[in-house]
Amino acid sequence: MKLKTLLLGAVAAAAVAPAAAFAERGSDGEVRIIYWQAPSIMNPFLSGGTKDVEAASLVIEPLARYDENGELVPWLVEEIPTVENGGVSEDLTSITWNITPGLTWSDGTPFTSEDVKFTYEYCSHPEGGCAQLTKFNGIESIDTPDETTVTVNYSSATPNPYGPFVGGESPVIQKAQFQDCLGAAASTCTDQNFYPIGTGPFVVDEFKPNDVISLSANENYRDPEKPAFATVNFKGGGDAAAAGRAVMETGEFDYAWNLQLAPDVIADMEEGGMGTPIAGFGPLLERIMLNHTNPDPNLGPDERSVIRPHPFLQDPAVYEAMSLAIDRPLLVEIGYGQAGKVGCNWVPAPEAFNSDTFDCSTQDIEGANAMLDEAGIVDTDGDGVREKDGVPLSILYQSSTNAVRQDFQALIKDWWEQIGMEVELRNVDSSVFFGGDPGSPDTFQKFYADVEMYANTFNGTDPQPYLGNMLCDKAPRPETQWQGENISRFCMEEYEELYQTLTETAGMEERARIGRELNDMAVGNGAMIPLVHRGRLSAKSNTLGGVVLNVWDSELWNAADWYRMEE
Repeated sequence: MKLKTLLLGAVAAAAVAPAAAFAERGSDGEVRIIYWQAPSIMNPFLSGGTKDVEAASLVIEPLARYDENGELVPWLVEEIPTVENGGVSEDLTSITWNITPGLTWSDGTPFTSEDVKFTYEYCSHPEGGCAQLTKFNGIESIDTPDETTVTVNYSSATPNPYGPFVGGESPVIQKAQFQDCLGAAASTCTDQNFYPIGTGPFVVDEFKPNDVISLSANENYRDPEKPAFATVNFKGGGDAAAAGRAVMETGEFDYAWNLQLAPDVIADMEEGGMGTPIAGFGPLLERIMLNHTNPDPNLGPDERSVIRPHPFLQDPAVYEAMSLAIDRPLLVEIGYGQAGKVGCNWVPAPEAFNSDTFDCSTQDIEGANAMLDEAGIVDTDGDGVREKDGVPLSILYQSSTNAVRQDFQALIKDWWEQIGMEVELRNVDSSVFFGGDPGSPDTFQKFYADVEMYANTFNGTDPQPYLGNMLCDKAPRPETQWQGENISRFCMEEYEELYQTLTETAGMEERARIGRELNDMAVGNGAMIPLVHRGRLSAKSNTLGGVVLNVWDSELWNAADWYRMEE
């Protein structure tokens, strides 16, 4: 099957897959999942890595999530609160969730409103660091009038009140388990972070960081016939090629996530006949983040990537020339084929939020050199490297280890050297890079480099919380245990003011306009260099039924519905 056809039709085809006829919970034995970026923790509040968010989604769940069409659907509640049904106040300052009666945690204790309230207290604790803090922006208080009612009160009118407790990035954790893990203690609670008690279809039996997770069916799951699988073997590590082969060629695994591989490699794997690639476009963007702080290794470990400014990366002539030197159509061709598009925006989807301000589709090495010459950033000592105010344009360019990213690094290094930069390449094992360990110097949050390349996305179709990641106080730093999603340490007063306007704006047309303007501020002022708007590409075994690819939430969002089909 051609990948372009696959991208257009895979989601629709998966959505109409035949429903499983479950005989009883656990009747289909084991399902085998492989994520070549190995999960390092089962608590998404302590990791910004997609791999960790998705692994945790098998165990801990939000009140509501997004389906394969990006629509909000109730999960642990009776319905989605709206103004029309009385769940959202007329003045837009509160939202009330009605928890489905009778829900229990996997340990058999009741799931209550106090657990929901505690989750907010956990993530917003002033002495802690929470990777998902933007989901809770604007909350003034949370009321719990009874065990099944939660009212989130905002400090001002909030037209989009669906940030907290919605989507795989903002699940509910159990108060009884995590109550001694508040603030600075959060990262020290190993048992809780590796073995969370949840409401999801599975429970963790054994967790080996950056390696293997063994899970089994939750005996207290709310649907007595689900999950169909008794156990999950969740393997982490290796590389995307090995993961793809394990599903489509050897049949060793049933599901492989994020096959960041060249299109011809995917096509060859599919010839193996054991599995099928599944794909769809959401807001996933491969980008290069530009450090707005100084990563000089001569600074102390708690000063690197904290002290402002960077010696030269905030000069518009520098970052605009760096962007102009990149041949994005070539990157798309060699890296993703039909599973990629030239990406000029931080928020490439939904379409209403996709700005048309920037045209980055044409490489111009000559123009980039002229831009730097005009700015007076020239090579004064004849060593081939330009200087700005006496500082050479010498950069450390890091990324996670994977064949496509290393291909990109090699090409971009060459292009940047053609405009007078000195470039050192570094790649880090993806499990470590995206792991979020506050003690590791190699995480993407620490950002001990000048530029770093990766991709991320957001849950749902309204990017308000995602755009909030670029607020000044969301920068990872020692006092947040290096958690936070403002990876570039971008900070701009006008951005802060406009973001506040977005949080108070109701009409979707105006929200989209403001969203595009925020995108333009971030990209236009050097927070990042967008590269490729990527399709989500994974693979499933031909015997695995019930899979519905979801580009708006966790890919494992409906694992409770997965089942084994007859060959």
